[in-house]
Amino acid sequence: MLSTAAYVDLGPEMGYGLGAPVQNRFSPYTFNGGTVLAIAGEDFSLVASDTRLSEGYAIHCRDSPKCYKLTERTVIGCSGFHGDCLTLTKIIEARLKCLTFFSDMWYHLQMYKHSNNKTMTTGAIAAMLSTILYSRRFFPYYVYNIIGGLDEEGKGAVYSFDPVGSYQRDSFKAAGSASAMLQPLLDNQIGFKNMQNVEHLPLTLEKALQLVKDVFISAAERDVYTGDALKICIVTKDGIKEETVQLRKD
Repeated sequence: MLSTAAYVDLGPEMGYGLGAPVQNRFSPYTFNGGTVLAIAGEDFSLVASDTRLSEGYAIHCRDSPKCYKLTERTVIGCSGFHGDCLTLTKIIEARLKCLTFFSDMWYHLQMYKHSNNKTMTTGAIAAMLSTILYSRRFFPYYVYNIIGGLDEEGKGAVYSFDPVGSYQRDSFKAAGSASAMLQPLLDNQIGFKNMQNVEHLPLTLEKALQLVKDVFISAAERDVYTGDALKICIVTKDGIKEETVQLRKD
């Protein structure tokens, strides 16, 4: 945080003496809202986000997805400070905007591919992202990241991060403005937390898709920073498919 000090005469009626120092603060960050989540299944992974970009009570854009395709088996979801936008690329659709660190990731992905003659795995991408975030720990990116994809064995994998690079592998994770509402629902419906006499059936792709749609529709009813549309990236051995569902626009 940057701060400056100035001397302002507020007058005795304000409870201040003459020439009392007043500190003015400037924050380089702002919260642009939005929610992302990821779910890992036996042979698939889902990464989903809403498309609203806002600040306070103002909506800047209604078509700003927070899911970015990295490889044919890996997708990253980002929420928090939208940050600096870079040049639109041919790799991702023109409507998607890249965060500052995303361009660094794309460079490392290409270098890895040329050096090792293979595409970087989901686990390797997670480790690389952790290093990039930790390198900026003294002035961190205000971004909460979730990576979803398939691991080396073709099983679904989800990695969640904090802004300074700590990460872990999960079966499901939510982040963003509505995460406090989404995470308990995922704990209940997928993790079966504190549920008794319930048969733990394997999570199917169809059930996971319906669950993602239901939780985002519910979140849009309560969270003003989540809405407009839902973008779902479906990662399977056949590649990545995208699906869009309309949400509340008010």
